[in-house]
Amino acid sequence: MRANRGAPAFASVSRRTLLRALGGGATAAGVAALVTGCGVPAAYIAPDERAAADRSRTDRKLTFANWPLYIDTDDEDKTSRPTLDAFEKRTGIDVRYTEEINDNDEFFGKISPSLMNHQETGRDLIVISDWMCARFVRLGWVQEMDRARQPHVTEHLDPLLRSPHFDRGRKFTVPWQSGITGIAYNKKRLGREIRHVSDLWAGDLKGRVTLLSGLDEAFGLLMQGDGVDITQWTADDFHRMCDRVEKLVDSHHIRRFTGNDYIKDLASGDVLACQAYSGDVIQLQADDPDIEFVVPEEGAELWAESLMIPNLARHKANAERLIDHYYEPEIAAELAAWVNYVCPVPAARDILASSKDKDLAALAEDPLIFPDDAMRKRLAIARDIRSGERTEFAKRWNSLAGL
Repeated sequence: MRANRGAPAFASVSRRTLLRALGGGATAAGVAALVTGCGVPAAYIAPDERAAADRSRTDRKLTFANWPLYIDTDDEDKTSRPTLDAFEKRTGIDVRYTEEINDNDEFFGKISPSLMNHQETGRDLIVISDWMCARFVRLGWVQEMDRARQPHVTEHLDPLLRSPHFDRGRKFTVPWQSGITGIAYNKKRLGREIRHVSDLWAGDLKGRVTLLSGLDEAFGLLMQGDGVDITQWTADDFHRMCDRVEKLVDSHHIRRFTGNDYIKDLASGDVLACQAYSGDVIQLQADDPDIEFVVPEEGAELWAESLMIPNLARHKANAERLIDHYYEPEIAAELAAWVNYVCPVPAARDILASSKDKDLAALAEDPLIFPDDAMRKRLAIARDIRSGERTEFAKRWNSLAGL
């Protein structure tokens, strides 16, 4: 195992690409609008039409589509992925691993024509952000997993991630990695602490604050700042939050809305505080220890990017075994040490803590990889934006963010 402090910032630029609900490529946006709007029941696939004959027993392989830089690689041979190699050696299952997912909407547009037309996608396992997973689950485009093949998932999945609003009991999805949307700030330059979302609106931060531009990425934390329980927020909660943001935009308190370029703004000092992802801040702290990441006292949003098995996948059982492989604490620890996001397997912490390597052992104490009890109490998974709400909410948010 190794602690790779250089990978996460570059990886996250690809993985956390922001939603453009009313923009994006014509194909992706067009298909997304077609299947997520109201009154299109033809896109829905009934449970008894989702499975194909499983070839796993005789065809020892599977195809796994993931984001770039989202799995461990060997220092000496970048084509070698130790945790994946270990699975292949143990099981005799050949894994065709592709790094083809660069944007949730783009990938949705890429495979949705096959799924909505009852055709194979050519992929047995995919990883996308949970807000997009919600869309797949609602449309019936993914298969329920057989937990009998996944004892490690059953035992070790973090309780905080076990039952998101869109997939109660995690029947259709299993987190690959997780993260927190909170606040990052430069404590030395600001000269004070930030403990609440409302601290961002203090006078000494006028013009030195940025928010995330993506609706799905930004709204949860901002609602929590208004005291909203984001597991069951309402339209009134959303518009009240937007009213607040609109005033802050009009008064030029908010400098701008960003993608992952908040990283360079914070590092350069152009911005003193911003909405941020926990995984990015680990990288920033390696270069500047004055940068702090805060889970506000009123809470922060916990999110995940999750594994799913698309309809008609031909190697479902093999895919389920691979998922379970990554929930063995030793394997989860190895992956966590490389990607530095919130590990969905809390038991991996003890594995890292017992390491003779000081850098690896230190990761076990990093609350941005293994949140401590105090932080965990303040984390919540936001209920997803439903299809019937998205057009209205995206229109309002995008007008604020200038999209």
